[in-house]
Amino acid sequence: MWERTGWLADASTEGDLSAARAQMGFSLAWHIVVACLGVGLPLLTLIAEWRGWRTGEPALRLLARRWARAMGVLFAVGAVSGTILSFEMGLLWPGLMGTYGQVLGLPFALEGIAFFIEAIFLGIYLYAWDRLPPRHHLLTGVPIVVAGVASAFFVVCANAWMNQPRGFDLRGGRVVSVDPWAAMFNPASPPQTVHMILAALMVASFLTASVYAVALLRGRDDRYHRAGFFIPFILGAIATPAQIVVGDWAARFVAEYQPAKLAAMEGVYRTSDHVPLTVGGIAGDGGLQYGVEIPNGLSLLIGYSPSTVVQGLEEVPRVQWPAVTTVHLAFDVMVVIGMFLLAMGAWLLWAGWRRRRSGAGDVLRMRGMRIFLRLAVLTGPAAVIALESGWVVTEMGRQPWVVQGLMTVRQAVNPAPGLANGLWLVLVVYAAMTVATVYVLRRLARERPVPIAPQESDVRDQPVA
Repeated sequence: MWERTGWLADASTEGDLSAARAQMGFSLAWHIVVACLGVGLPLLTLIAEWRGWRTGEPALRLLARRWARAMGVLFAVGAVSGTILSFEMGLLWPGLMGTYGQVLGLPFALEGIAFFIEAIFLGIYLYAWDRLPPRHHLLTGVPIVVAGVASAFFVVCANAWMNQPRGFDLRGGRVVSVDPWAAMFNPASPPQTVHMILAALMVASFLTASVYAVALLRGRDDRYHRAGFFIPFILGAIATPAQIVVGDWAARFVAEYQPAKLAAMEGVYRTSDHVPLTVGGIAGDGGLQYGVEIPNGLSLLIGYSPSTVVQGLEEVPRVQWPAVTTVHLAFDVMVVIGMFLLAMGAWLLWAGWRRRRSGAGDVLRMRGMRIFLRLAVLTGPAAVIALESGWVVTEMGRQPWVVQGLMTVRQAVNPAPGLANGLWLVLVVYAAMTVATVYVLRRLARERPVPIAPQESDVRDQPVA
């Protein structure tokens, strides 16, 4: 919902339409990072606690407790930003919610239930840390993980419906015969939900690992910081190849169900076979310019054959074209970062193999691993950029439609004047939330949540992340 839309609105309404898009886009871009941490951080916390319980290592238990406190802060912040988004759906887009609210209601209702389950068990998990046996306490964290994944699933199902609307009939411009289950489990739901959940795990894992990579580079080389790096980095490295496979599945789905979006993603203007894969480039009059072409690449990726026909943008009216340059470059950024994260995971796997073969005792002290740590610092921001780029492709690639083929963004926007005022208010609120969140997390990083036992002396005097 972010790109220029001068062909959709006249001068009298373009300002408010652009303000509504900017406000929604900024809110989503901010919230989605916190939401990903809400999905992935509980799993990381449980892994650390489980390993600490099984091995008896105090550093792992301390790590889990610190992550749990951060998890509570981020849950509260995510609840605020999510509430803002729910209000924005009704205030900014009454055309969408007024027409299709009864179709979209089920996934949002189920997401609310998942949210309350997560909140209840998060309270139990944080309060009962020293009040339950370790095994029982660990089990109270499982519903947090399940509910967090379920919340992401239900919300993305609603977005998938906007790409593949199902579960209703239109008669005389009115929605009838609503089947909310068919709407929620539309054809786009499987690839989009799996893609998003894996992305959430990657963002949470690599962001967390990047913090501890900085600490290791600064000489805080103890069991606490090593575990803080390896646990999330390994989880992210495992999720990355799975994400690449799912991303290929999602791209093939788009090729079949949303060919105009695929044409924008790859900058294909004319329908033909033997279509090259273009890396980089900007949209010109007859196609992408200044890009690097791989002969037959796109036809091979889509249909495993150079003769596969790829539909071009010429098949749809010019006013329905997405912003080709933005969508194409965002897609390229997402793919390049995915390859970078895959290479980083492969590097760590290769280093582990070398260590076992040579009998070396410490993988991080092997030759070249300091360069690896420097690059590992970049994996967290890179994963966030890939996440945001993916959502740019998803939303802008559907434009000008808010509901594919049925309702444009301009038809959905609130016609009342003054929406720009809300944009400035939202920017102020999110700036304050960002400063407050960073401040609280930094304070938590410097405080000790539990007394340190003598065997934890290796981490007692270290500033921690």
